[in-house]
Amino acid sequence: MSLAFLFPGQGSQSVGMGAGLADAFAAAREVFAEVDDALNQKLFQLMREGPEDQLTLTENAQPALMAVSAAAMRVLKVEFGVEVTRAGFVAGHSLGEYSALCGAGAISLADTARLLKLRGQAMQRAVPVGRGAMASLIGPKTDLALAEAAAKAGSEVGICVVANDNNAGNIVISGDKAAVDRAIEAAKELGARAIPLNVSAPFHCPLMQSAADEMADALGDARIVAPAVPVVANVTARPESDPEVIRRLLVEQVTGRVRWRESMEWMAGEGGVTRFAEIGSGKVLTGMAKRIAPEAESVALNTPEDLEAFAKSF
Repeated sequence: MSLAFLFPGQGSQSVGMGAGLADAFAAAREVFAEVDDALNQKLFQLMREGPEDQLTLTENAQPALMAVSAAAMRVLKVEFGVEVTRAGFVAGHSLGEYSALCGAGAISLADTARLLKLRGQAMQRAVPVGRGAMASLIGPKTDLALAEAAAKAGSEVGICVVANDNNAGNIVISGDKAAVDRAIEAAKELGARAIPLNVSAPFHCPLMQSAADEMADALGDARIVAPAVPVVANVTARPESDPEVIRRLLVEQVTGRVRWRESMEWMAGEGGVTRFAEIGSGKVLTGMAKRIAPEAESVALNTPEDLEAFAKSF
């Protein structure tokens, strides 16, 4: 049975995440302490206790979500002897791609935490609050063609693109607020439901170019080595192992589309993956996996009990 580890993105954060792992395992506590030290911040205390509005800030949510995933991966290895090399691939949704690279040993934990802190800050700086917007197009009629048509209509009054191709029936658009508003109306006319998202910036669109430039500088100085298993990249929806290609794609990812549906379809098809394990906080990617690859087994590994049961399955 071929396995892929999946790493969640922004939106999966919640107050209390990681607390169960920290209470049960010294290995998890060590990860949270290392992240706190790298950032010179009491991030784990914020994760455990809140307040929620501070945890939800992009610059906190991104390293926090990575920390939970990293803690769970270390517990699997240290406590249960399950190495990342049990998987054929790793993949992460947006910021989760950094978690995947950390889990596969391509970037150190401390560097990953610092890169994600900067990424969150850079994304927030890129666009004044109120200028940008994102919206989720949902419903049985929602597919990539419909989303592209809606985004094209929005582009008549500003920047508007498909940001996240999550799965059929769930596609996110991003750009200037006026353009996204126009796209929402077009999507409704085409038969989709459209829900404006409560986000602080329009991610994965050309408005993020200044953030991409900041990340290019930071990633240029970062040490990246070949991952222990290939990482299926958001930008290409294909496995990548070359450190310089990974470095370039992480920059492109800031403004580029998250091709999650295609990534999952490739893994379940050509990649031969029959088992997906979402590791970290929440179950968002597990739900997507069940819709994209219903023939595969999909599990979420959030709690100590989840990790123990998963390890025993080997």
